[in-house]
Amino acid sequence: MKMAKNERQELIIKLIKENVITTQEELTNMVNSNGYQITQATCSRDIKELGIIKVAVPNQGTKYAVLERTGDVAPGRLLAVFSNSVLSCSPAMNIVVIKTLPGMAQAAASALDSMHLSSVVGTIAGDDNIFVATPSVDEATALVETINDMVNDDI
Repeated sequence: MKMAKNERQELIIKLIKENVITTQEELTNMVNSNGYQITQATCSRDIKELGIIKVAVPNQGTKYAVLERTGDVAPGRLLAVFSNSVLSCSPAMNIVVIKTLPGMAQAAASALDSMHLSSVVGTIAGDDNIFVATPSVDEATALVETINDMVNDDI
């Protein structure tokens, strides 16, 4: 039923915003304990559809995070634009250098900006490179891990 799906996805967003959730199994169990009977496969589909990503927390591993919606663009589309454009990323002190396909840096930087990740202070994009400023070296390292997870679809 469509309404149940919307309610379930709203619950998933609420749970992720209010808790530190690190695995699909943990999220599935939390959803089930709130009255919905879902499988891990359903949870995985919801994660993709909602544009939920795993973000690295400096010196603490990873957790799920909800991408903020901007305008009419769905988070899943932002993630697709970003992950399909990025070739590599590397930390350089508190700067992260992202290499993209030719001509895609500005679109990828815009998508990254729209994700409202707390570790991104700002971006500068050229044709095939993006410089991302972060508050610290640790946050740059964590951002590289987050980006690699997004690009490798390691959700």
